Amino acid sequence: MGEQFILGIDVGTTSVKAGLVDAHGELRGLFSRAYKTHRPANQWAEQNAEDWTQLIDAAIAHYANEGLTPAIKAVGLCSQVNTHIFVGDNGKPLMPAILWQDGRARAQAQALNARVSDVQKVAWWDVPMPIDASNILSRMAWVAETHPDIWDKTRWVMLPKDYCLHHLTGEVCTDPLSNIGLVGSDLVYIPEVFNLVPGSMEKITPLAPITQVIGLVKAGSPLAGVPVVAGTMDAWAGMIGAGGAREKSSVYLSGTSETLGITSRDLTPTPGAIVFPECVGLRVHAAPTQSGGDAKAWFAALSGLRLDQMSNLVADTPRNDKTPLFLPQLEGERAPLWDSSLRSSFLGVSRRTGLGDFARAVYEGVAFASRHAFETIQTSSNTASKSVGCAGGGFKSDAWNQIRADVLGVECQILSIQEPGILGAAMIAGVGTGAFASLTEAHDALVRHNRVIAPREEYYQHYSEIFDVYKEAITTHASITARLSGTGKVPAPLSKNCT
Repeated sequence: MGEQFILGIDVGTTSVKAGLVDAHGELRGLFSRAYKTHRPANQWAEQNAEDWTQLIDAAIAHYANEGLTPAIKAVGLCSQVNTHIFVGDNGKPLMPAILWQDGRARAQAQALNARVSDVQKVAWWDVPMPIDASNILSRMAWVAETHPDIWDKTRWVMLPKDYCLHHLTGEVCTDPLSNIGLVGSDLVYIPEVFNLVPGSMEKITPLAPITQVIGLVKAGSPLAGVPVVAGTMDAWAGMIGAGGAREKSSVYLSGTSETLGITSRDLTPTPGAIVFPECVGLRVHAAPTQSGGDAKAWFAALSGLRLDQMSNLVADTPRNDKTPLFLPQLEGERAPLWDSSLRSSFLGVSRRTGLGDFARAVYEGVAFASRHAFETIQTSSNTASKSVGCAGGGFKSDAWNQIRADVLGVECQILSIQEPGILGAAMIAGVGTGAFASLTEAHDALVRHNRVIAPREEYYQHYSEIFDVYKEAITTHASITARLSGTGKVPAPLSKNCT
């Protein structure tokens, strides 16, 4: 028998990635294509859902042209979540997909959140998790209020993975882990939650276990007849792919945003943390921030730098008394603050501050936000981490890797495959189709770390002092931002004829 592969598909914030994973955890092929995010209004972020499915078809065609599709024995998917597609009876989108970064439903979120006490939240979700602007209920309420015609035509509100799964198999389902805030510790929907938005219960998709084979790829595809496993959200799959399939393991994913995770059955309800229901023997505590690579991309574009140039600039610019403090909340913050109104800032800028100092500050600010999130889930999971498995595109920069190790004060073990979502999706599909008995077995067979970045004690102590300032600065800056947002309408520009 020749080589066999699992096709792992990761529908991320910026691109579709589809990789072939072999039995030794090696990535034997990688297809990656980007798509656009549209921002038609302030705090809006949208994507065309058909961009995702067209690129999945292109990936399959690519492997067919390479003669590799006969060796593909299973398909696993993961995707961005808190991105929602309102779908009609014909399975087609009724409007652009509302991205997880989108804050248009902030008012609806605040109204819904005010109706649920912290005691009730802990009873539902084990932690006092707020209902924010990215919650599916907030988006449902927004559509129902502002576009009642679309709301009436909506048959399903889908996540990207589930929309793509329907495209591949014709089946309609979702998984419990991807539906944060809708599912309880028993992995089933919480009926009382849906009472917050009338009619919402009728528009959600049925639940299936993450390792269940949902169906076969439809006829007409080069992969027709290949089993497709339900899969789950990119953060959970990525954390498992990065090394989180063992008890008390810690992981750090860096992409558009930063996601910190710890696998632990221990639980101390902690504001700001997300605790997933225990699934396939694993209970994951997670803290996703809002900006990671997105902050880097913003600064690089603003300053006219390529991403590699920015990394080189940071490597050549050591921390010094000219380095400002950067608050990376460009479009609000998720964990552990869950406040979509927060905004970014550079503090401590002087005439002596140069481009390299600004670039370093961006890297450090993202690391401070990650430490803030990490400390929250260390409390939630009752875990003192000494090392963390690291993966994602943000870990390609050695300069940034060292900054993260120094800020967090932990050893960073870099995954050999920098595609944790693909690897995690493949691991889940491998369990679902019988290639592995458990995710722990899949972890031992497939997960490899090939570099270790150790923290430097003197830098950790120095960064800890700055981190205290960082937390205080966020609180102070939040009140300033609130005052700025309430200053009213901007005056019209002066006429060109004025002198």
